[in-house]
Amino acid sequence: MAKRIMVVEDNDLNRKLFCDVLSANGYDVDPVADGDLVLQTARDTSPDLIIMDIQLPGISGVDLIEAAKRESALESIPVLAVTAFAAKGDEERIRSAGAAGYLAKPVSITPFMNAVNGLLPD
Repeated sequence: MAKRIMVVEDNDLNRKLFCDVLSANGYDVDPVADGDLVLQTARDTSPDLIIMDIQLPGISGVDLIEAAKRESALESIPVLAVTAFAAKGDEERIRSAGAAGYLAKPVSITPFMNAVNGLLPD
């Protein structure tokens, strides 16, 4: 059975790119554009991995990661943070919120897929 990945990204082009690349690599993908739907979608779909944009309208991806890690049904799902935030200290702050991986935008396909594959349970 294919692994399920939830892609949280408000930018239409980035979301489509991530979803297309993941689908082409055999993953089932659940795209989410609205930060307010992230936790409920994760509860409903039980993804194997969440790819989380940090800059979302109206809500921080960091806050969503922290909220997911507080829920017993979601806490074990690894999160790959993908963000344009690449200032000193941002990676540490995002990882301390519970992200298992971190990539700065713009993202290249090979490092992206390496990060995804590295975080998925066997």
